[in-house]
Amino acid sequence: MHPTRITRILIAGAACAALTALSACSSGGSEHQANEALGSKAPVQPQPRKQAVDGLPGMPPVLDPTDVYAADRPNKLSPVVKDFPSRVYVPNTNSNTVSVIDPGTYEVIETIPVGVQPQHVVPSWDLKTLWVNNDLGNSLTPIDPKTGKAGKPVDVHDPYNLYFTPDGKYAVVMASRDHELAFRDAHTMKLVKTVPVSCSGVNHADFSLDGRYFIASCEFSGELLKVDTAQMKVVGQQKLDFNGAMPQDVKVSPDGKKFYVADMSANGLWILDGATFGNPTFLYTGQGAHGLYISRDSREMYISNRGEGSVSVFDFTQNMLTKKWQLPEGGSPDMGGVSADGKVLWLSGRYNSEVYAIDTRTGVQLARINVGSGPHGLAVYPQPGRYSLGHTGIFR
Repeated sequence: MHPTRITRILIAGAACAALTALSACSSGGSEHQANEALGSKAPVQPQPRKQAVDGLPGMPPVLDPTDVYAADRPNKLSPVVKDFPSRVYVPNTNSNTVSVIDPGTYEVIETIPVGVQPQHVVPSWDLKTLWVNNDLGNSLTPIDPKTGKAGKPVDVHDPYNLYFTPDGKYAVVMASRDHELAFRDAHTMKLVKTVPVSCSGVNHADFSLDGRYFIASCEFSGELLKVDTAQMKVVGQQKLDFNGAMPQDVKVSPDGKKFYVADMSANGLWILDGATFGNPTFLYTGQGAHGLYISRDSREMYISNRGEGSVSVFDFTQNMLTKKWQLPEGGSPDMGGVSADGKVLWLSGRYNSEVYAIDTRTGVQLARINVGSGPHGLAVYPQPGRYSLGHTGIFR
């Protein structure tokens, strides 16, 4: 070996030895010595990097690519809503009113007159307004959740249900009778684009992890739609393999890979791969499966079985049903939401003029509250999350 090269190797080795205690030039033992010198008990393991999600342009960044509900942890309220009083808003379809419940006392503290046939109470994308969907009244009644006061109704045709695109640009009116999706300005509700659909009873929906598409259910024709959010265009449609299928609520799994669709005629859940939009599998839950709600730890999903007065609990980590809670006096649990702290599941009793409060740890009924006739899309507010995708409260 050339003498000059030998000299360079010796110098480099000496330098490395001198720096071993701090930089661990070599491997193994040197790194262990460096950690001891710094008072560390064990080397720090590198954390796996989570790949960023290429979301819909303008959409707030996905907090956790493995959990779409990461922003919905117990009491993690946005600064926008942190001072709002905790209330449960119940639209009474037949009474044309909204009953307002204080969850602390389980009492109705106010009854607000609204338009004809209110179906759902929907938090706006920016969390500042609650929109009451007056379906046959062809209007939306705004409620200020800070004061509890209703404002002047806004003319919107056939607002059976209401969603918001993840970028906050558009409201998506599920115009069931009109057989269309109406994309409107999320703030003014001015019509931007009408998308006709060939299915009947377009009703509920949920968005993909990246916000680039959503899956919608068509109740009366037993079909599912896949809609491109940016293009405002139906890109997929399929008929469910059950005679008389009546798909209802839709929820995406925490990891964003599957969509769950409640079917009150098939009495269970359709489980669909949203990306491929292939044929779904089916899981029986109970008679009249209707509403779907996610626990605050993203571990469980509560399924209201309206036809038998029960709630089934699905565990995402185990990929199976683990519990069923029966309402002690029966009932018709329908739509609702989970309290901000995650401890109470609130559901409307569609055909019993009542509302149920259920302990999410035990399944015990905490209260049964009388309201108006035909209570439907109940909203618990405020809830954790950065923004709302609509319905009775889908937060990201």
